[in-house]
Amino acid sequence: MNASTNKVAQKLRMTSSGFTLIELMVTIAVLAIIIGIAAPSISTQLANQRVKSTTSTIANALKEAKVESIIRRQNVIVIFDATTQTIALGAVKPSDNSVTEFARYTLNESNTVTQRITPRTVTSVVLQPNKLIAGGAEVIYSICDDNSDNETPRQVRISSIANIDILESGRC
Repeated sequence: MNASTNKVAQKLRMTSSGFTLIELMVTIAVLAIIIGIAAPSISTQLANQRVKSTTSTIANALKEAKVESIIRRQNVIVIFDATTQTIALGAVKPSDNSVTEFARYTLNESNTVTQRITPRTVTSVVLQPNKLIAGGAEVIYSICDDNSDNETPRQVRISSIANIDILESGRC
């Protein structure tokens, strides 16, 4: 009796072990559909994260410049270089107007950053120890991601009284 039950169990094990080719193909097709739906969302999230990172770097550089101008009791200039994607901070010596650089920030290369200063007669951003921008200027940095069509552009604005705001607006 035991011998006949062992043969049945062995036959069942041999016929029902593993997956069929059709089952594997259906599983792979379902995974491909899920990945196809999720991939654009992931790339958009990565682009938005790069823009947020650059935005916070610019805001932190401006905040540091504001604090340093108060601590040092002298003007601090913010120099934005679009070709190298850097922001440099320098202390302006009142005696000869020379600049001593004390900090440099490198921005993400995948982002495009533009600087707009109002009024146009002001050519550089100089923070004064009295918490004002020289010349009454207002500066807006617009940040866009180069690798994404569907993006959320951001702006960092520093007003003439050195208030720093981050805005989700603008055009790329």
